[in-house]
Amino acid sequence: MTITTAARRRRGSLAKVEARQALGFASPALVGLALFTIVPVGLSIVMSFFDWPTFGERTFNGGANYLRLFEDPNFLPALRNSMVFTVLYVPLSVIFSLLLAVGLGPRIRGRGALRVLFFIPVVTPMVANVLVWKMLLQPQGLFNGLAQTWFGVELPNFLADRNWAMIMVVVMSVWQGIGYNMLIFSAALEQLPESVLEAASIDGATGFRLTWSIMIPMISPAIFFATIMTMITSLQVFVQPQMLTGGGPGNSTLPLVMWIYNQGFKFQDLGLAAAGAWILFALIITITAIQFTAQKRWVHYEH
Repeated sequence: MTITTAARRRRGSLAKVEARQALGFASPALVGLALFTIVPVGLSIVMSFFDWPTFGERTFNGGANYLRLFEDPNFLPALRNSMVFTVLYVPLSVIFSLLLAVGLGPRIRGRGALRVLFFIPVVTPMVANVLVWKMLLQPQGLFNGLAQTWFGVELPNFLADRNWAMIMVVVMSVWQGIGYNMLIFSAALEQLPESVLEAASIDGATGFRLTWSIMIPMISPAIFFATIMTMITSLQVFVQPQMLTGGGPGNSTLPLVMWIYNQGFKFQDLGLAAAGAWILFALIITITAIQFTAQKRWVHYEH
């Protein structure tokens, strides 16, 4: 009995020592999390209830900032642009990534090199990618030059045309991020049990039927994860429209994050910018909650 009690005490002491050591190793990350995430988030909540210029007196105004959002002529168009971008970008990114993952199956030679090729834009700095696309899409750019040389037609100025600007932002963004979801889907496909696929093939499920009825339902958790992450990032789009079009022509490609940036750093109204940021947060949380509720109908988990 005494030996058992002593052993328990030693284990308890060892666990406390390990906990202190773990806390010591994690403390730099925890301090960084507190200073650069938790404190700014808490401060932004406070700022959203104040008239908070960059310099000058700060006064409490209750919820006036949230009312001012809907009085600003650019807020609702920016919100609409973010939603339009998300509605276009998310399905295109997920569908093309899934097609790539399925297409680069085990029978494709050099599929490892092809995966690296499609993943390169993901790890390339966003600014560099946007600058390249901006040069390609200019009236004097490569795309217009090829169209004139090969077909004798002149392409529209995509980035200055209200009908084309948002489409070009979406196209560039899909090209930029397609490799990330492709790797997620490829990893999920490689984990599928061969016995199930062989049984389905024996039963006559081949080609499209095998992919649609067997493979996609089995990797639906990966599709759900990719959809959630892609949606969250798409609602926070900033660099692509900022550098490609500057939010123009007019406000046709002005997303909500750029509107928040302009309010805070261009017009020096940090209180209004913080209120807009929390509206964006509430929108992301709401859509994510809806997706988690709806996923019960189409996501199939192994038990």
